[in-house]
Amino acid sequence: MEALLRTLFQSFAKSQSVGRMARRYGLRFGASRFVAGETIDGAIEAVRALNATGRVATLDHLGEFVSTEAEAELSMRMCLKTLDAINEAGVEANLSLKLTSLGLGISDELCMRNLTTILNRARLYGLFVRIDMEDFTYCEKTISIYKQLREQIDNVGIVIQAYLYRSIDDIENLKALKPNLRLVKGAYKESPKVAYPSKSDVDENFKRLISTHLMNGGYAAIATHDSQMINHAKKLIQDLSIPPDRYEFQMLYGIREDLQLALVREGYKVRVYVPFGSDWFGYFMRRLAERPANVWFVLKNLFK
Repeated sequence: MEALLRTLFQSFAKSQSVGRMARRYGLRFGASRFVAGETIDGAIEAVRALNATGRVATLDHLGEFVSTEAEAELSMRMCLKTLDAINEAGVEANLSLKLTSLGLGISDELCMRNLTTILNRARLYGLFVRIDMEDFTYCEKTISIYKQLREQIDNVGIVIQAYLYRSIDDIENLKALKPNLRLVKGAYKESPKVAYPSKSDVDENFKRLISTHLMNGGYAAIATHDSQMINHAKKLIQDLSIPPDRYEFQMLYGIREDLQLALVREGYKVRVYVPFGSDWFGYFMRRLAERPANVWFVLKNLFK
């Protein structure tokens, strides 16, 4: 049953028509647990609340299905507005973005132009930008763009997904850059031709990626809600004598807040990924696909 629900939610995430229908209900039917509102002001207030409890944040203006240059430019300007808001509010946060929202599906040149504009603004404020990883079809292009950027720009990082077979090679190929990598299990539905179908295999590869990257000397943003994986990472960090300025733990807004706060109390740096914006549906569906039990939470909200 869980596998069926996971497939269903992942299909919904890619459906523009289902997304339009769901947005009529707004965030009230459950997405507000995982999305910090539709406006930048609401997102900044969510970050303030996190900062007050010792957590830092990553802000992500949600956007999918960009199909025109005008839409890509609008997304770019929203990223600039987000950077401006972080700087003006003085909150502890950085920016995350998807290259498809900046026009990668239209042309590499358009995407690079928009991305460079964002990175220049971030550098002006002393802020960091994370390039999110999307489904497998964009993986090679995303890594290629990241490598080009790192020739001139340091305030940028990327995401590596543990469920892809290629990821260990990607980490080795990026080794010379001493990259800042966000290491995740992965949330897209992929073919077994390119991704591990078994959770146990994904978990083992995740462990391999963490240890390899730490030993390579890069900064590791270890993104997981899995207590066993976190304990494994803690022991690895201790065994390798990794200093605190070489890693952090990351989790998603609205998920495992108890664990987030426990890590803060233990002295670890915890960064919370805070998504916002009106185009929240695809993100919300992927969260449900990761843990279909959350569907009962949604149903309860529908009937309130």
